Amino acid sequence: MYARQYAAPERSFFLFGPRGTGKTTWLRQVLPDALWFDLLRTRTFLDLTRQPDSFRQQVLARAKESWVVVDEIQRLPILLNEVHALIAEYGHAWSFALSGSSARKLKRLDANQLAGRAINRQFFPLTASELSYDFDPEHVLRFGLLPQIQAEPAFALDSLDAYVTNYIREEIQQEALVRNLDSFSRFLEIAALMNGQIVNVAGISRDAAVARPTVQGYFAVLMDTLVGVRVPAWRKQARVKEVGAPKFYLFDPGVARALAGRLREPLEGVERGFLLETWILHELRAAMARLNTGGQISYWRTPGGSEVDFVWTRADHAVGFEVKAATRWKKEYGVALKSLIAGGNLDAGFGVYTGAEELKDGPLRILPLKRFFVELTEGRLLR
Repeated sequence: MYARQYAAPERSFFLFGPRGTGKTTWLRQVLPDALWFDLLRTRTFLDLTRQPDSFRQQVLARAKESWVVVDEIQRLPILLNEVHALIAEYGHAWSFALSGSSARKLKRLDANQLAGRAINRQFFPLTASELSYDFDPEHVLRFGLLPQIQAEPAFALDSLDAYVTNYIREEIQQEALVRNLDSFSRFLEIAALMNGQIVNVAGISRDAAVARPTVQGYFAVLMDTLVGVRVPAWRKQARVKEVGAPKFYLFDPGVARALAGRLREPLEGVERGFLLETWILHELRAAMARLNTGGQISYWRTPGGSEVDFVWTRADHAVGFEVKAATRWKKEYGVALKSLIAGGNLDAGFGVYTGAEELKDGPLRILPLKRFFVELTEGRLLR
């Protein structure tokens, strides 16, 4: 068991995160006395499908100020109408925790989003701080940060094989209402091989032998089910032309390797760089959610190849991060960051690398992985 660094909100909330990240375990820890509806249980699902009003009756029977948990709410969105009605009639007499691994079905069915009566929270795989900064970078890059993988490293291969087969390839295919399962499988493998790269819909369409609109729909499915992350291009009206296409990342390095069919292969140089970016993006997103910083993560690139891997922006604040899977930091790694700082486009810039020493490169601080994770967790970087 890992101590997750999330605090339960004091009012009703949605909790969304990819399957297998530990949402249910965390909810049972922080809300041990809640009235619980697990919609993955066939009996519970069928009972509420036949008699949705029994949900309201069970809630009304609970003492005021109790918590009510509905796990995998996307499986039965009609319950959101009952939640809405209870809050409208009784105010905050009860608080609701509504968890799910996909917002797609809620969007597709135009489900009740409670009109602001419940706040939004995100859940992620384990972070470095939740591992007490005790991690093997090679293992993380190869197998990722899902709790089951970290808890039972000897079974990492089998667990990830099962994850991508039983969850991603089956449940997401069903979620997407895919007619041609072969084409979706080809798309998944190609998308995984392009993890961390600029999205080229035309190229993926050609390689997967799938129409461009279908490819765009498949990407939307991965993002709606929280398996994929779209990182848009950042434009700061710099004096050079900038690339405008987004990048696409999978949410976890191990899942990316499993979908690409590379779990049993050694890490390669180019692959290692994209996987480290995937890890850093995960930590940035988790820190933004945990610290409630707000803002957005983007990347910056010019047609000539100058690039900054990640730029966090909020209002007029902008902080850049350059990520290198190298044990030695070279000055050319920070050229793009330094040019944006010199032009007044960034407030600060950080290099992240796999070396052991903290360095100074002009206006840049160059941080080893552990130091970067510590300062990110303590809120010193996103501010």
